Amino acid sequence: MTAPLIDLNDGCRMPVLGFGTYSIDDPDTFVQAIDAGYRLLDTATRYENESQVGRGIAESPVARDELFVTTKLPGDAHGSRGPRRELSASLERLGLDHVDLYLIHWPLPRIDRYVETWQALIALRDEGLATSIGVSNFLPEHLDRLVAETGVAPAVNQVELHPYLQQAEQRAADERHGIVTQSWTPLGRKSNLLDHPVLAEIGARHGVTAAQVVLRWHTQIGAAPIPKSATPERFRSNLAIFSFELGQDDLDRIAGLETGHRIGGDPRTHEEF
Repeated sequence: MTAPLIDLNDGCRMPVLGFGTYSIDDPDTFVQAIDAGYRLLDTATRYENESQVGRGIAESPVARDELFVTTKLPGDAHGSRGPRRELSASLERLGLDHVDLYLIHWPLPRIDRYVETWQALIALRDEGLATSIGVSNFLPEHLDRLVAETGVAPAVNQVELHPYLQQAEQRAADERHGIVTQSWTPLGRKSNLLDHPVLAEIGARHGVTAAQVVLRWHTQIGAAPIPKSATPERFRSNLAIFSFELGQDDLDRIAGLETGHRIGGDPRTHEEF
């Protein structure tokens, strides 16, 4: 089983559900994930596991052109020259000649070089080193500025998104620019989300787990989740969400779980170099 594909605004297509690799460094896990049906692997320079992800890709029997590999630019490489240097290093660690998606990891508004950085990513895309380019943790005002100053909208904006933080305004801003919203920590890592009785009740009615309910909710609101798990049974379960559909009553009840609470950093102030 593999995930359906979603159209990007640059004419490319991306799996609607991927495999998050944060804090996982065992190449065998990545081989198992690909074997289970995952075709999107999401890593980053700051995860310090690109080499292991690359080994998993190399050891998998699945052809490279069937995989969608994402990595991200670290904060200390913002500017006109840093992206080329960092992407070259990422490709060497991954053992690849291009990535399918390259993201600016955080906007770092205090540094205020994200427009210059975006222009560098456009050049890397035009050279074929990244098939698609996007951003991560960018707020509506950051997106508006990128488009106004460069004329190029990101293909993807990867943001914290889960039923406790539903990001309606952010998702609307992404949609306005034709940007796919990709969800990091989609299962509400380090929270009690998956123990919530509303999700348990919905899951029981559909014969699925609370995690499957949440991931299906992401895809039905138009988001593309990248759940992380190092347990084969669990990551196979995460992928098996396309055999059922949530009804409007289910979606309404999940909408009521909004708290506005962030698990990760606030893009207005968070800095990661």
